[in-house]
Amino acid sequence: MGSTEGLAEWVRRAASGETSAFSELYRRTRPLVARLMAGFAPLDPDEVEDVIQETFVRAFRALPRLKEAGAFEAWLLSIARNRARTRLERKASVRRLEDDIADPEPETVPALPEALQLERDIEVVRQLISELPEGEEKRTVQLFYIEGELSAREIAEQLGVGKSAVTMRLERFRGRIKRELLRRVLAGRWE
Repeated sequence: MGSTEGLAEWVRRAASGETSAFSELYRRTRPLVARLMAGFAPLDPDEVEDVIQETFVRAFRALPRLKEAGAFEAWLLSIARNRARTRLERKASVRRLEDDIADPEPETVPALPEALQLERDIEVVRQLISELPEGEEKRTVQLFYIEGELSAREIAEQLGVGKSAVTMRLERFRGRIKRELLRRVLAGRWE
């Protein structure tokens, strides 16, 4: 991987905007991030590659704010872990939502292609988000579901609240979505 001092020099050069330094940092540290991602077994190879790319995009954008160039590898791995956890949380959340809204009597609902149904469901969620009153809950939900790049911990940091407040807001919103989707399914139509 090279000496820590040599890597720190590349970090300083990249932080000052030297394009070739970004390439060199990526070349030197990508294998390290890839090894870490191998430990996240529930992620498929495409998801692993997405997480690796997201990690480097985030790290390179935030690089000027890194206070200690020698801490780059640990910082990079921390970003990678957070991105992987966020990806796993989203997968689990989608799976739970799919389980929660599964229709026990599918023959009573006209069959739609799965992709079309997913688009419809996503649009309903977006509509519900847009109907929320302006405030912290709406901003939290937008950051998590619409922008979709931040973990609950990162949203908490951005909004200046505790992670539990963010989690509570998201759970409250999920409950609202479940009730609304159930109401619409029972009514037999989508509005």
